[in-house]
Amino acid sequence: MSAPIPARPVNSRLLSVAPMMAWTDRHCRYFHRRLAPPALLHTEMIVARAIVYGRVERLLAHDPSEQPLVLQLGGSDPEELHQAARLAVPFGFAGIDLNVGCPSPRASGGGFGACLMRDPGRVAECVRALIEAVPPGTEVSLKCRLGVDEQDTERDLDRFVSAIAGAGCRVLTVHARKALLGGLDPAANRKVPPLDYERVFRLKASFPKLTIVLNGGLNRREQVEAALRHVDGVMIGRAAYQRPWWFSRLSAALHPWIPHPQDRISLLRSMRTYVEEQLERGERLSEMVRPWFGLFQAEPGGRRFRRLLSEGARKTTAGWETVERALEALTLPIAA
Repeated sequence: MSAPIPARPVNSRLLSVAPMMAWTDRHCRYFHRRLAPPALLHTEMIVARAIVYGRVERLLAHDPSEQPLVLQLGGSDPEELHQAARLAVPFGFAGIDLNVGCPSPRASGGGFGACLMRDPGRVAECVRALIEAVPPGTEVSLKCRLGVDEQDTERDLDRFVSAIAGAGCRVLTVHARKALLGGLDPAANRKVPPLDYERVFRLKASFPKLTIVLNGGLNRREQVEAALRHVDGVMIGRAAYQRPWWFSRLSAALHPWIPHPQDRISLLRSMRTYVEEQLERGERLSEMVRPWFGLFQAEPGGRRFRRLLSEGARKTTAGWETVERALEALTLPIAA
């Protein structure tokens, strides 16, 4: 029998949800907090310039129950990142994460994301600027890839990590693929470059004092348990969104001392107050329920639940009764 995974503090990086553009909005995060009470959540990546020159409240406001919540920033200008982080301080984020892994042409064209891995010195300046901007105790972390294009040897990665560690970054999440910026779109960059978990494990062995979190392709509990014998935590991406009940059961297995929801129907009904409050503020039901679509995946009535919820929520007058009609389509026992 393999050795048990050691217990960790609730506020550790043991389990987190990846920042995902157009997916991990505030309604999704509220849902994920209900699914996995101890998980660390992240905002979608927000470009620092948008915060500095845009509507700060609209970009950064969130429900207090989403905490602990990390703000992920995109950018490459240390001064701009410093300003954005300072503006974010009153919103009480548990941490600030710098995106150095996004392979999208928009990010690369703006000089941030994965292309920054080519310039460890610039990233170190950005890290120092963020640390100077936030109060003591607010963690500054970084999310990256194994490398970018032809720059993806272990020596390259070690040099990069040494630079950001020297600047004061103590938490690093590594998507265990390199980024190919020439010719591959973001979707292909999540699938085509091969995963290499062993390289991340070796990175942790080389930098034992850093908190290293593994990301990329984690969608089975046994994968997660095996990884946690080598790294400090795991970050779950699309599996948390597409298979929310699996994610909740994973969280419960990793944190058996913390109460978790025991059935899906009761979980949704517990969100009624939140939904009705948001509707009163002018939010649309369709935006709130999108993260729920996979909750009853492969279960009796699951497809009908999704269809009724999706179609009903599009109506401008849709309210909680739409959710109840969708729940009636299920043939699951209450404790399923």
